[in-house]
Amino acid sequence: MEMTRREGLAAVLALATTACSGNYSSPVNSVGTASAIDSLHKLAKAKGMRFGSAVGAGHSGSGSFRNTGYASLLKRDCGILVAENEMKWQSLRPDPLSFNFAPFDEILAFAEKNNMAMRGHTLMWHRPQWQPSWLEAYDFGTNPATEAARLLTTHITTVTDRYRGRILSYDVVNETVMEDSTLAQTAISRAIGGTEALVDLAFQTARAQLPDAQLVYNDYMSWEPGNEKHRAGVLKLLEGFRARGVPVDALGIQSHIRIDTYDPSTGTGPRQEREWRKFLDEVVAMNYDILITEFDVNDQALPGDISARDRSVADYAKAYFEVMLDYPQLKDVLAWGMCDSYSWLQEFKPLRTDGLAKRACPYSADFAPKPLHSKLAAALQTASAR
Repeated sequence: MEMTRREGLAAVLALATTACSGNYSSPVNSVGTASAIDSLHKLAKAKGMRFGSAVGAGHSGSGSFRNTGYASLLKRDCGILVAENEMKWQSLRPDPLSFNFAPFDEILAFAEKNNMAMRGHTLMWHRPQWQPSWLEAYDFGTNPATEAARLLTTHITTVTDRYRGRILSYDVVNETVMEDSTLAQTAISRAIGGTEALVDLAFQTARAQLPDAQLVYNDYMSWEPGNEKHRAGVLKLLEGFRARGVPVDALGIQSHIRIDTYDPSTGTGPRQEREWRKFLDEVVAMNYDILITEFDVNDQALPGDISARDRSVADYAKAYFEVMLDYPQLKDVLAWGMCDSYSWLQEFKPLRTDGLAKRACPYSADFAPKPLHSKLAAALQTASAR
């Protein structure tokens, strides 16, 4: 059976600090070919924005700051970073009583050494398959709502206390809206009395801890056909936050955009630009800011020719950014990785039918800038000032 949209992360989370395997040799280019290109963050900063990327704490052959070639890309293009996995409960909470902060601490130290901001991702990833196994099997006792609230608030206060003043934007809740527009349910949400009660408490606790931080709801609803119900569910959740006075500042739009079918007449894939603009209009009308939190392009349906494929990926992304940058509420843009070699999409099913690696990121496996990088630079150059 093919994996769903998010189940492709299982391999990444299971091997959170390993490199992708299969179609790559080790990168040998030390980014020398990129010496003359524009820094994406420098271009973004000129418009009152920030550009950044996800990064890991793994070994030197992965998408980690320990990888000198990858670190060079981050230093060149990024003014803000986010941990790919190291702040998620699966990595941070080995059991109910302890925290493993060391890997994330190392990422944060790298960011601060290089004058980069840091986002927190995530204080609650609310899908049962992405919570640690102990949490789904947890005994909440005779007063389950009280114990669930204690467990959640202890997690949030412990994390935010540790990084107070060093992280000023958090994905407080990640992906609680299902693709059919309903809300996900987990052991902890059932114990606490429902998903709305859980997510409301998460944001209220984060606000009490961090009065001045940006608190974000993050999800992957997108502009491709088939996302209509997911978008509607996210809007309903955001409306509920405002009606209940829940302190949510922004919507994180992951922006894992994808080309599921190939249209030879356009060279890319189908998209619902009008419907997507309507969605964004409704979000900002509720006084939410927006962020691009996890950008990449899944090219699984494009023909194999690399030059043509790179052009199509870049054109598809250009069209997306032309829409997104129309909104002055968008100030942060983060890629979910800078280099094809280490993209989570190499493990995400369906894989390409020709067995070739996906070319999802601004840089190729040998750290050379691709047309996608050029299109991103052009989009930032022509964006209005924030």
